[in-house]
Amino acid sequence: MDDRKKILSVKDLEVKFHVRGRVLTAIRGISLDIYENESIAIVGESGSGKSVFTKTFAGMLDSNGFIPNGDIYFDDDELSDTWVKLDSGVQSKIEQLAGQLDSFGNLTSGAEIWKQMQELEREKTQRATLSAEQEAEFDRQMNDLVYRRTEESNLKQTFDPKKEKDQIRQSTERIKAFDAEIKALEQKKAQTIKEHKAAVEKDTAYLADFNQKMSALKSQYSAETSKPISEEQKDLNRVIAKEMVLSASRYPRRRYRRITGDLLKACRAAMERGDDLSDTSVRSATFDKHVLYVKYLEETEGKLHGSCVLNLARSVSAEDWTHIRGTRIATVFQDPMTSLNPVITIGKQISSVIMKHQGCSEVEARQRAIDLMYKVGIPNAADRYDDYPFQYSGGMRQRIVIAIALSCQPRILICDEPTTALDVTIQAQILQLLKDLQKEYHYTIVFITHDLGVVANIADRVAVLYAGQIIELGNVEEVFYDPQHPYTWALLSALPQFAEKGVKLYSITGTPPSLYNKIVGDAFAPRNPYCMKIDTLEEPPLFQVTETHFAKTWLLDPRSPKVEKPEIIRDIHGKLMKTYHLDGV
Repeated sequence: MDDRKKILSVKDLEVKFHVRGRVLTAIRGISLDIYENESIAIVGESGSGKSVFTKTFAGMLDSNGFIPNGDIYFDDDELSDTWVKLDSGVQSKIEQLAGQLDSFGNLTSGAEIWKQMQELEREKTQRATLSAEQEAEFDRQMNDLVYRRTEESNLKQTFDPKKEKDQIRQSTERIKAFDAEIKALEQKKAQTIKEHKAAVEKDTAYLADFNQKMSALKSQYSAETSKPISEEQKDLNRVIAKEMVLSASRYPRRRYRRITGDLLKACRAAMERGDDLSDTSVRSATFDKHVLYVKYLEETEGKLHGSCVLNLARSVSAEDWTHIRGTRIATVFQDPMTSLNPVITIGKQISSVIMKHQGCSEVEARQRAIDLMYKVGIPNAADRYDDYPFQYSGGMRQRIVIAIALSCQPRILICDEPTTALDVTIQAQILQLLKDLQKEYHYTIVFITHDLGVVANIADRVAVLYAGQIIELGNVEEVFYDPQHPYTWALLSALPQFAEKGVKLYSITGTPPSLYNKIVGDAFAPRNPYCMKIDTLEEPPLFQVTETHFAKTWLLDPRSPKVEKPEIIRDIHGKLMKTYHLDGV
């Protein structure tokens, strides 16, 4: 796998959602590399984070979702390559930006003193307000009250106004009580801050000492930052100015001015902190908060040339996503009927996507759409171009959804349980279609499913998710025939193919943990029949089993007792041969 090109690299990704006044952590520190032309399956129970994880690739998180930490690097030479014509206007802008960078370039010299000043100011602020512990405790109490009030309000809406008047009245009283508690807590917080502020104002000895220290630091800071900047710093500032122009060039003029202004402020703050802006990764992190970072490569033939670092987890605007979603990363959803517009003809739904992203004429788009319909197995495609979705069967509708997804020849095709709504015979046809088309279009498949039987049929690699983390990762043969995590054992044990006549089907006991709460130890511990004490105390690392196989379980620690896999999955190959009567083959 090492000799294959990484197309997507996820690093320490965390995804959260604001839900009813609380924060839910759906993805907890996932790192995963996805390669060109491979098929990787994302497996797990409902609620494990499969769909949320892949939605981050295509910018499809719900409006209440956000990515507080982590990176998603998309390697696409066509999108990354950036050119800007170096006319007099651009030259003038570069000189202007470089001059502004030069004007505060000497702030780096006083960075250590600036940090001392900030720490001194922070200490004073904390004295006059709340400590971090007090602030956290007030927030915890407030979030709990708001959540309980929201739940009560939602419950009230379920009562029948004609038959359940008493319940409505009681619920209203409880809501009023919660409102009173919330108000009282707010007043208590404000009073505590007021008392702390008054205490600081009365402490003349502390204030005198603070003013003396701050005055001395300001004098030192002024002396340090008055030194002229070096020629090396000026050269670096000019490179940064070119990168600002390259990074902002894809946007309209008004947005362009706002972005360059924000980048100037960000660079000034970085220089104050003493960040090493000569380091490309530091510049990338500084830019990422405002715009996708474009690294300057060269200036040639009156043009600036740069390479955009496509970090999909950071400042990707609607304009950026129009060049990524659909054209480079496409998705096939679970239910084809909800994916298609019922009042627009099948052909029009395909050709409109082609015209939007490829800029071709309607006649050319129609011919391409018909060709795609043939390739996904629609008989008499030219005659059925003007049909509506209701005239197609479920399997044919899913073929059309695949045709739409492939209309712009994406590099990554996300398949979000695309066969769940179809019968078994059609499922096999759709899976075979995806594999056949992959050979022609050379796309990478990211296949989301909870059906391990589907995984065995389509995947090269498998990532098993539980409670927003990858708990096992490996080639499909490794995960099927040599699983290492107890959760993977449980998933395989639940396969109906391994059931015996007269024996009750296996099911995983318990439920996944609440993602509202901080999870201590191994998230699977409460449901794990092989749970050890350490599973309840510390989160296990990702142990390496082979060069390509990893599992996140303390059972792989050399100090752990040796545990045998469940009997039902010890000879998976033999059981499958017996199930499908292949013993003599």
